[in-house]
Amino acid sequence: MPPSPAATRMCWVAFDRAIRLAHRRSLSAPLDEWCRHRDAIVEDIYANFWSERISAFVQAKNSEALDASVLLVPLMRFISPVDPKWLLTLKAIEGSLAEDAFVYRYRNLETQDGLEGEEGSFTCCSFWLVECLARANQLEKARSYFDKLLCHSNHLGLFSEQIGRDGHQLGNFPQALTHLALISAALCLDQRLSGTLTEPWS
Repeated sequence: MPPSPAATRMCWVAFDRAIRLAHRRSLSAPLDEWCRHRDAIVEDIYANFWSERISAFVQAKNSEALDASVLLVPLMRFISPVDPKWLLTLKAIEGSLAEDAFVYRYRNLETQDGLEGEEGSFTCCSFWLVECLARANQLEKARSYFDKLLCHSNHLGLFSEQIGRDGHQLGNFPQALTHLALISAALCLDQRLSGTLTEPWS
């Protein structure tokens, strides 16, 4: 089975961060080889995971299904949060996988995941959307979505893995990934609103 785009992107992150670290710390490393691998991954993603028909980065090769894990792409600095292709992808995610502030990981009918029934929205993806919007300078929408999501925590301010259509928390509780996404979104939104994070690519 070929690697998923999510796994491919994380391979890019590994090479990119290793290259940055080697440069910053003057470490000995096969930098030319690492750069070739990193750049080859970029070329593969743009060549095989971009759909001209739906104008978005997709879940798999030869597919037009969307996956909300792509919201990590600008957060890991693979692409600028204001890049035209990214903004088209963001629009596609909002149109297909988001219901107001609540983002579904993917649509079950479009993806053969072996599971029956419908899951709730993935709360970490919802907070990733908030941060993506903030970094794209869509601050009013980002703040509105963030406030709506906060209303769905429990009395201790904790979140689970998912939120059902009835507003109840579902899945693993408390979910660490959800809270990491919440903290990252909160910090980014606060910096953008206060003007201390002036560059979307920062």
